[in-house]
Amino acid sequence: MTKLIIGLGNPGREYEETRHNIAWQLFERLSFYDKLHWKEKFKGLFCALTLLDEQTVFLKPQTYMNLSGESVRPAMDFFKVEVEDILVVHDEIDLPFGTVHLKSGGGLAGNNGLKSINQHLGTKEFKRLRMGVGRPQHGDVSSHVLGQFSNEEKPLLDDFNDLGAKALESYLKIGFQKAQNKFSKKTVVQ
Repeated sequence: MTKLIIGLGNPGREYEETRHNIAWQLFERLSFYDKLHWKEKFKGLFCALTLLDEQTVFLKPQTYMNLSGESVRPAMDFFKVEVEDILVVHDEIDLPFGTVHLKSGGGLAGNNGLKSINQHLGTKEFKRLRMGVGRPQHGDVSSHVLGQFSNEEKPLLDDFNDLGAKALESYLKIGFQKAQNKFSKKTVVQ
């Protein structure tokens, strides 16, 4: 059995520090990040390693957010991953900044990356690790998610990404249900 962990984001230096790329920032906080050796394939960057006697594939689509499914589907087919073994890490405007939440299936909440994956997989019943970036107080959502974190948020980013990395590692170690119970709307902001 193979697990596929997808981190949604946008390629290019101008997007590196944006809210939309929180998943890629989270990957860098994983305790085993130095073992991830990225290669180009599937319209993305991927790496595969054995964790706890199970193959785990990490994927960072390089298609831009709204075409993520074009990267996810070929990786899923190549590694013969079932939908129930997919976890998508993504920014979530419907959660306050600093909140981490594991969820199975559900709506797409206007997230173009999730919409594209749904379109290419024919289902939205994949697991998600939602990283709360909050809604904009003013302005449009697109500018918010493509913008950088505020001066108030930046000092909390390391702790936020560490919390997300712990949730992801818990999923890999103890399974989705137990990790979901442990990381249900946990937040770094007190």
